[in-house]
This record gives sequence, structure tokens and C-alpha cells, in this order.
Amino acid sequence: MSGRLDGKRIIITGAADNIGKEAAVQFVREGARVVIGDINTRAGTATQAALGNDAHFIPCDVTSEDSVRNLIEEGVTWLGGLDALCQNAGLQYSGSVTEFDAERWDAVFAVNSRAHFFGAKYGVPHLRAAGGGSIVNTASLAGLRGGPGMTAYSASKGAVIAFTVALATEVAPDKIRVNSICPGWVDTAFNQPAIDFMGGRAAQEEVVKAIVPLQRQGTPADIAPMFVYLCSDESTYMTAQAITIDGGVYN
Repeated sequence: MSGRLDGKRIIITGAADNIGKEAAVQFVREGARVVIGDINTRAGTATQAALGNDAHFIPCDVTSEDSVRNLIEEGVTWLGGLDALCQNAGLQYSGSVTEFDAERWDAVFAVNSRAHFFGAKYGVPHLRAAGGGSIVNTASLAGLRGGPGMTAYSASKGAVIAFTVALATEVAPDKIRVNSICPGWVDTAFNQPAIDFMGGRAAQEEVVKAIVPLQRQGTPADIAPMFVYLCSDESTYMTAQAITIDGGVYN
């Protein structure tokens, strides 16, 4: 099937690289026009260039309410409206709870949790104006099943899942669907802090083999199709869900 997102207008944060970039690639491939928001201007510009005229990059620091508001407003102006908002920007720090400092804890929550509030605050009015749409929040398997060294990250992603459910019930009368995607181990540089905490790549691979029934890490290409589905009209009866894509860990 192709053209699943024909005419859709999508804003996605954290799309300069990794899972978000692959989602943006698949959005454009399926017929959408996409605004990419990311703090990494160099990578964001390169992603826009690779995607061509159907993509537009806007620098965005999701920890800043003004920056998120600008992303939404400028993005909607470029797109001519909004049909889907994907909140994918993330930050990971790992460490023992007794050695973790408050500054890092707050930084993780600012990116992984509070930013979703900013996006919804400024995105929902435009989705209402469009007659409905979709919000996709990137959570994590860690928000459902945490592990050693992941207290801050797990707590921040658990907050995303709770926020998703509450927001979904609030905006359902406006025909706005809100769901979260919960990836498991995905082989990207994003997970390097956790890999370091576990003692390096070899140790991490042993853990993956021990706990993942499919015996491998995922890839961005394994996760991105769920973004497409949730932004498409195929998912119009799905809301308030935390969807795991984890190779079978959460069962």
C-alpha cells in the first residue's frame, strides 16, 4: 500500500536522526508533508535536504516553551494546517540512583516529559481547527518495565504514558487521537549512556540475547511504520494506547 498519508500535514520533533528521521522519511514516502523540529541544526538541515521539497526544518529546543510554540506556529504556517503531531525528542542519562544528581534528573524530565505538555498545549488548537487528528508521543519500554541505572529515564517515560492516556480522554470529543509508542532496545547512538552503564556493547548484546525473545535489537525501520499507522486514517479507532515494539520483552 502506498499513499497512506496523502495530504497529511505532520510536525515531528527529534527527527534529525535515529527513529525520528526514519519516521520522517516514511511520512514523506507515504505522501505527507513534514516539518522537522530538532535542536541539532546541522543534522536537521541535512535531513530536510535529503527529503526534498515536502520537508521543512525548524530549529527547536523542546525544553523551551517559546521554542516549541514557535515550532508549532511556524510549522503550521508552512504546512497550511496540522493533521498530526509526533513528539519524539528524547534524552537519556543512566546511572545509579544514589549517584544521580538532580540537575540531570530535571534535564531528562524537561526533554522527555514536560516537552510533551508544550507540544500538546500549542498543537491541540490546530488539530481542533482541522476537525481532528493524531498526537503520537514517543515513550519507551522503560516506562513500563524499567531496569538498573534507568530510574530517571524510566520515570520520565512512564510520565509520558500517563500523560498520553489523560490527554486522549480530554481531547477525544475533538476527534483527536493520542497514543504512545514504546520501543524496546533499538540500535542507535541514543542508547549509548545505557550501554556504558552496562559495561559496553558486548555486555549489552548479552543482555539483549537473554531478555529479547527475537534475539536482537530493533532498528529505526522497525519502529517507524507504527508512526505512519498512527498518523494515518487506518488508526481512527485507536486512542489512549501504549504500543510496545520490543521484540517480545513485554509479554
